[in-house]
Amino acid sequence: MRILVLKEPRDEESGPDPYVKELESHGHKATLIPVLSFKFVSLNTFSDKLFQPEKYGGLIFTSPRAVEAVKMCLEAEERRGEWNKSIKDKWNTKYIYVVGKATAASVQSLGLKPLGEDTGTADVLSRLIIEREDTNIPPLFFPCGSIKREVLPMALRENGVPLETLTVYQTAEHPDLEKNLKNYFTEQGTPASIAFFSPSGVNFCLEAVQRLSGEELTEIKFAAIGPTTRDAMTAEGLCVSCTAEKPTAEHLAAAIAKVLAKVLYILYCSHGSEVFTHSAVISL
Repeated sequence: MRILVLKEPRDEESGPDPYVKELESHGHKATLIPVLSFKFVSLNTFSDKLFQPEKYGGLIFTSPRAVEAVKMCLEAEERRGEWNKSIKDKWNTKYIYVVGKATAASVQSLGLKPLGEDTGTADVLSRLIIEREDTNIPPLFFPCGSIKREVLPMALRENGVPLETLTVYQTAEHPDLEKNLKNYFTEQGTPASIAFFSPSGVNFCLEAVQRLSGEELTEIKFAAIGPTTRDAMTAEGLCVSCTAEKPTAEHLAAAIAKVLAKVLYILYCSHGSEVFTHSAVISL
């Protein structure tokens, strides 16, 4: 069955996107369409702060994009040398908090030791930080995007944990999103399932998805990478068929596969073997 994956692709050097790969391992045809575009900002300021670890109690990363901003600050050979020689070791004497395995892997590529990759959401990560940190530490440094939820900053401040934030990238709709969605629906038809990966993705894609799917919208099984995205989908009136137990390719693919297996079973019970041959059946 066809599945539309609305997320940012993995870096080319990292190999195939794990979500597409995992969904295809379950026998489905997955297509990835990028939803967001990013513009990095304040990198000079970010670099200055990054190279003063003594002023901070630790680091917080909630997206691979923020880690990418670090890598951009290290592009100069002199900066990279200083980072490898001493700066990363100074940061590693403190906690480097992360949300999710993808962010943790990106952080590890910098030579840093992440903590919290299994937290899954900013809400859970904030509880981990509050448990570990005192109120008299230097501020934790949180490089983030222009569209960020206030859950983590608010929770830390309410519990007296010092925090300093800096916007290092701006998020916008991918310039080819509308065209790519139209091409997909024209060429492949309405998918059996659509997976959303962020509230921003819901905001940027939903109107086009509703328009292009038409009366078949109610037949689509919508999937969410986590509770924050699920809540954004529900707020827009979507019926969410499944939410990944954890924000990983394995958990999302398993959740979608379970839902689609039920769809196939119901179709088979209703129509028998013709389900697998009838061209009118959606997304088979």
